[in-house]
Amino acid sequence: MPHNDILSKAARQSGMTVPDGYFADFQKRMEASLPEMPWEKQTPKVMPRTFWQKTRPYIYMAAMFLGVWCMMKMFDFMRPSSSNMTIETNPGITAAINNDAFFNDYVVPTLDDSALLDDLYEEGFEASDFN
Repeated sequence: MPHNDILSKAARQSGMTVPDGYFADFQKRMEASLPEMPWEKQTPKVMPRTFWQKTRPYIYMAAMFLGVWCMMKMFDFMRPSSSNMTIETNPGITAAINNDAFFNDYVVPTLDDSALLDDLYEEGFEASDFN
């Protein structure tokens, strides 16, 4: 079925047609039919831009950046400061350091790599198990 013939087979003529060349001179005919208004004859008065009108976008942009800076500064003030955090003021660190088992397991390295590998070989692990 050729695609060119689809519209002729549908035959849907709704009567909504426009004469040939109707829109070619539509603007000229519309302008001729409308009356001329008095405000169209006046020449527009262009006022020079004031200093405020020229600088307003830059002042607004500077104010926006200042607002973002102030907001970030306030977030920084509200954040708890880590500079005054010492071992004496942190009970969790003090308890961990006072615990001999924690200190020996995590702070003092008692097991080197060769000792760890020896322990693994004694338990039955082979090097091929780690690949």
